Amino acid sequence: MIVNNSMDMRSRIEAGVANPNASRDCEAPTKNAKTSMSRRWALSGLGCAAACVAAPYLAFAASESGINPVRASGGPTFDPGGPDAKLYGIEDGYPLPGFLRAVWEGNPWSPKYRVGAFSHYREIFRTARVPRASSPWSFKRGTVDLKFSYRFRGSESSLRDYLSRNPVTGLLVAKDDQILFEHYQYGRNDQHQMISQSMAKSITGLLVGLAVADGAIKSVDDTAGVYVPGLRGSEYGNTPIRDLLHMSSGVDFGEERDGGRDLDRLWIDMVLRRWPFNKGTVESIRQFNNRIAPTGTRFYYASIETDVLGLIVSHAVGKSLSNYLHERIWSQIGAEADAAWLVDADGFEVGHGFFNAVLRDYARLARLLAHDGTWQDKQIIPSQWMIDATTVRPSDAHLSPGKATPDFGYGYQVWLLPGGRRQFALLGFKGQRICIDPTSKLTMVHTALEEGKEIWALWSSLVQQFG
Repeated sequence: MIVNNSMDMRSRIEAGVANPNASRDCEAPTKNAKTSMSRRWALSGLGCAAACVAAPYLAFAASESGINPVRASGGPTFDPGGPDAKLYGIEDGYPLPGFLRAVWEGNPWSPKYRVGAFSHYREIFRTARVPRASSPWSFKRGTVDLKFSYRFRGSESSLRDYLSRNPVTGLLVAKDDQILFEHYQYGRNDQHQMISQSMAKSITGLLVGLAVADGAIKSVDDTAGVYVPGLRGSEYGNTPIRDLLHMSSGVDFGEERDGGRDLDRLWIDMVLRRWPFNKGTVESIRQFNNRIAPTGTRFYYASIETDVLGLIVSHAVGKSLSNYLHERIWSQIGAEADAAWLVDADGFEVGHGFFNAVLRDYARLARLLAHDGTWQDKQIIPSQWMIDATTVRPSDAHLSPGKATPDFGYGYQVWLLPGGRRQFALLGFKGQRICIDPTSKLTMVHTALEEGKEIWALWSSLVQQFG
């Protein structure tokens, strides 16, 4: 989310959302230009690779920096550099944006600060802690490195090629309970909490499913106002939960319009404490109150709809999203590290983004989803919910791949990949991806600094070769 640069400086300083313990950046902030790419397409990462074909094996070697990665025995590899490392701040130790810069520029920040910010988010903004499991579960390790090649733009490429030209901070490939490959760049390691960006939307969607399973939400055909009294009488309050899950409310919210005006407005009013007025979470949402299409008839990507879902869950279960996530998922899958989730000015987790976790815990979550909600023979998330979340009903044709977007479809806060094989993905701004193939239990966790199309060629070939 990019904070509107027209916000006056006093409002920024009074915002109160930046972590008071974060260092103050004394150099004059520079304005961060709005991205010219449509946010929806940036999140989708256009360019599916359905036609990519697996090819003969090529060995993986170190990334572009020329420094051989450090390998723990049977464990991950690490590289202090990466593509365009100077641009991304290697000479300054991958610095974090200080208080003024963090509020002035906003996510994704200028490239120099991106590595630090994307791996130390809780040191910049207020977050809620999601405690690790009391008994961590461990992946097994493959006995050999992952070796394969794939075609991209008419040429053969290796995993080394991919890492040498894509600003990836972390890449993990697993098949069921075995990690096949785990690598970190730009000085990041397996202890860094990596930002999810909008992959958090899928987590919020899962919590809706669990609240339904627990009986706290009676039906996804109930409207939001049934569970959030403050939304009653508003257009979002009158929208069924199913249509919020599908981003098909029909309420006008311009995610990308006018340089992301509505998204910035939501962020300022809900998260930043717009001094001297603080609308609060509910009023920040209620201000968007114009219905322009019937519910359940059109897909339109709108982050605010996930925030409505987050309010529904927290009101229905009577606890925070972080506590509910820990209780129902994080502790159940044996998460090895704490996670952190951005909270707004009222203390609610921001359902549409900014969850932070280590790569292997993202991989544990991916494994749970690959098994359609089952973990070690225990059903954590109802399997029928997972099927409903990752398939399109005949009555919801507007959500199909090629109709929701030119490449992808949309389920319950997850992206649906094209083709006859059921595959789905969690997608976040600037290249955050979790890809899942339930048939083979193959998963990939990808954290990055920029968008890129090549990832879909990589994933397609991985599925063809290892799935």
